[in-house]
Amino acid sequence: MLNLSQNGSSVWVAASTEQLLTPTAIALGKFDGVHLGHQRVIQPILPSVRVENGQNNSEKILKDLPNHLTESSTLPTPQKSIYSTVVTFDPHPQEFFSGQRRTLLTPLDEKVEQLRSLGVEQLVLLPFNQELSALSPEDFVEKVIVKQLQCQQLSVGEDFCFGKKRMGTARDLQTIAARYNIPVTIVPIQTDTDHPPINTDCSHNPQIIDDGRISTSSIRQSLEAGDITKANRLLGRLYTLTGVVVTGQKLGRTIGFPTANLQPQTDKFLPRHGVYAVRVFILNHSPDTPPIPRMGVMNIGNRPTVNGTNSSIEVHLFDWSGDLYGQKLVVELVRFLRPEQKFSNLEALKNQIQLDSTIAREILTSKY
Repeated sequence: MLNLSQNGSSVWVAASTEQLLTPTAIALGKFDGVHLGHQRVIQPILPSVRVENGQNNSEKILKDLPNHLTESSTLPTPQKSIYSTVVTFDPHPQEFFSGQRRTLLTPLDEKVEQLRSLGVEQLVLLPFNQELSALSPEDFVEKVIVKQLQCQQLSVGEDFCFGKKRMGTARDLQTIAARYNIPVTIVPIQTDTDHPPINTDCSHNPQIIDDGRISTSSIRQSLEAGDITKANRLLGRLYTLTGVVVTGQKLGRTIGFPTANLQPQTDKFLPRHGVYAVRVFILNHSPDTPPIPRMGVMNIGNRPTVNGTNSSIEVHLFDWSGDLYGQKLVVELVRFLRPEQKFSNLEALKNQIQLDSTIAREILTSKY
């Protein structure tokens, strides 16, 4: 078990059910991205929602989410000893069934940080293996939810499926859990209200589907397309890349634009190759000194102008001089500026970077 804490707030990460803090109030799902839809599923099990000055749990949830919850059983009397717990799977079920490595919007450390900021007390990583995937919906509830997790309250999304061959639905979960007096809140699918669904003729291109749902897949598609604005909107925050600065080719300094070569987590999902306006935080080890946001531009790609072959992430900080090697950076992607392109010579590349920097400064200054 890991105790990952910041500013006195902790999230317990349990890799086995023997390490649990029980009893639990559970939000159940994959939660890659911890996007706005996920946050609505997690909200009913948070301590601040379940208990507020002795207020009845059901009253508090209805007060906070009057238009977002479907029919649910009567919620339990609040108990301070119940731990708000997000339960997810490791590895990702899609990775298990396909046998192919899957990159994530939020690798474990990022997921923990997002859950901590929401007020979640515990994250449980259920080992997704042949045994777990073979459980019937009834056995999953009895053996995992009831016996191992000692669940007192559940929250899931409307499209949640579970059990062998994903046979169980959210309504099935509600019915089965009721046998054990466990109330289940079913949260409707959240939609992108800023941009309603697009009527798409899928017969022409079945890959282009925009039904307006806030989902992990829609965020991944937006990032692949370079639509960072939409991805950030669905996430409810800026998409970030976190990594350590490693030694690069040091080409940027020869043309007046020194860059930090970022090495992200190996399982991090990377957006479209190209140039971005970014905010950058240089992390330090002092929790009493929050990092200062700095403006810059970032390029993700193969550097075709210098015949690069390997993908790299290079960040140029405005008005910065200093050694960043070995430092950990958090890079927030604010705007996609342009795709990666090959220039005829280094002078043309230098002129384009200057133009990118000017545009990025204008964007970042107007936003922040």
